[in-house]
Amino acid sequence: MKGEVYNQSTWIALKAASYYYEHNLSLKEIARLLNVSEATVSRLIRRARKEQIVEFVIRDPYKQCLDLEHRLQDGFGLKAVIVTAPAARQDPEEDKKQVALEGARYLQRIITAHDVLGIAWGGTMYYLVHYLNPCQRTDTIFVTLHGSLSCCDYELDVHNLVSRMSMALGGNYYSLSAAGRFDEVESLQAIRHEPNVKQVFSLFDQLTISVSGLGSFYPELDSPLSRLQYLQPAELADLQAKGVYGDMLLRFFNRDGQECDSDVRQRTLAIDYATYKRIPCKIAVVSGAQKAQSLAAALRGNLIDVLVVDHHLAQAVLTLP
Repeated sequence: MKGEVYNQSTWIALKAASYYYEHNLSLKEIARLLNVSEATVSRLIRRARKEQIVEFVIRDPYKQCLDLEHRLQDGFGLKAVIVTAPAARQDPEEDKKQVALEGARYLQRIITAHDVLGIAWGGTMYYLVHYLNPCQRTDTIFVTLHGSLSCCDYELDVHNLVSRMSMALGGNYYSLSAAGRFDEVESLQAIRHEPNVKQVFSLFDQLTISVSGLGSFYPELDSPLSRLQYLQPAELADLQAKGVYGDMLLRFFNRDGQECDSDVRQRTLAIDYATYKRIPCKIAVVSGAQKAQSLAAALRGNLIDVLVVDHHLAQAVLTLP
């Protein structure tokens, strides 16, 4: 250490720190080697850190990820942010898997038997459910946040995902098995009166956690909902005319994160945004730098409380004008 006398007191702090950090010895083992008490070893290790006998360095890209987390959390008033490190090779699917893995880990850190959890559809959600640890069962109540999509792969559909999540973590699940989009408002209204649908909608008011992905409509049509024949051409044109930026939960939002006042809005079987915003912990798991504009819009609209995002997308959001 600069300008400090290397005396016996310094030496014993150095030895304690070396045994602890370099050799992974326990406090008890170090106390025996140095012939002191465990409490003294603890004090010596704290002194070694305070006097910079030992220093800790978080290297890139991990330090950069932590910096991005702090900037996103402070900039958008989020409860928590997790930014995953970039993959060894640029691979969007690997980024999606890594984001889903961290989303699963975060969810299992916070979920309890007292929670009512809502889940949406999608590829990221498929991976997230896959990564759940079935050894950590919680007996939670699980609910689908919207109706099913006949146009997507069954493995990605919300009915399948909520069933698998319930199987992994234990507890009951409640599902909207009817279609997510109807051709006529009257058909949707009739479905809303069915007992199982009314039961699911009553659970929406009890939700404590939600988990969803995010689709992008701006600047390019990147959302699966724009490619899976979910929307009719006229519906898509109407949404674009209304300034659509992205989608969450089969709901479409504009640059300010407000729901687009389109015709399809009245024919969608899903939780409404007013109810959704009252959920105490809204987790969004998102990857892909091309979603930067859409993610920023969702953040502006307070549609997200906890964000799990990949490194490239985090950087892209923070560099937007």
